Amino acid sequence: MSRIGKLPIIIPNDVTVNYRDCQITVQGKFGTLQTTIPETIGIQQDNSILKVNLKNESQNLRALHGLYRTLINNMVVGVSEQFQLTLILKGVGYRAAVQGKEITLNLGYSHPVKMDIPENISVEVIQNTTINLKSCDKENLGLFASNIRAWRRPEPYKGKGILYKDEQIIRKAGKAGK
Repeated sequence: MSRIGKLPIIIPNDVTVNYRDCQITVQGKFGTLQTTIPETIGIQQDNSILKVNLKNESQNLRALHGLYRTLINNMVVGVSEQFQLTLILKGVGYRAAVQGKEITLNLGYSHPVKMDIPENISVEVIQNTTINLKSCDKENLGLFASNIRAWRRPEPYKGKGILYKDEQIIRKAGKAGK
């Protein structure tokens, strides 16, 4: 049995969890999230503690036990606290700006890169080179951050590109560093 799947999920006071017909809905002050859970995974709620149980033991279900427990926990944490990611633009002339519902990135190409911002994600640009992303949905937040990062991945020779906060780039020596 999964070690993570056995852990209880503590529900804060301002969060409500509804489970009906394999649909789980989590509501909080930062939004509402909803997902579908397989029929073979059961949920048991006691006051402010939620437990994810298996209805039968098979290897495939044991693998999903920890996954769905973590997904539900991320939903509870997201609607109560929100998730935050910080991206740093490192390079000469690299800039970002938010204009309405889209983010404009100048990344050394001959044209600015424009991306639409998803509805449930808030974007804040600090000093043109730091992008703060906030959302209650961890999955969409990570996907949007990776889509932004895909325009200029960090390169190992000069360390330029779009980096996550506190990310370490392993530098390589160039030709002269034999």
